[in-house]
Amino acid sequence: MAQKQSKRRPAAKSSKTATACWSGEVTRHSNALDLDAGVFTWDDPVKIARSLKRSAEVSARRKADPFRSAMSMLTFYINRAGKDLPEARRQVLEQAKDELRKAFGRTAG
Repeated sequence: MAQKQSKRRPAAKSSKTATACWSGEVTRHSNALDLDAGVFTWDDPVKIARSLKRSAEVSARRKADPFRSAMSMLTFYINRAGKDLPEARRQVLEQAKDELRKAFGRTAG
């Protein structure tokens, strides 16, 4: 009896540029907001929040209200960085979320 051969293809090699960098493309070329260059690398959470608020308010391409668009972009960045995001950077970005809530007159929680 002949042994059945597998029709399985070998696993494709992942390409760092194709798979791991798609979130960077979204951040750079979002259809919702025109972000200031390097906004997520800034050290001042208030400045980050102001920039995101301004971008969300002037964008004519966003689908949600300005607060949701700005918060979504910030959360997207934090989530996509995942465990590779240094704790100090995560703290700054989490503080930026609080500042964004204040800027839009929302309460945390």
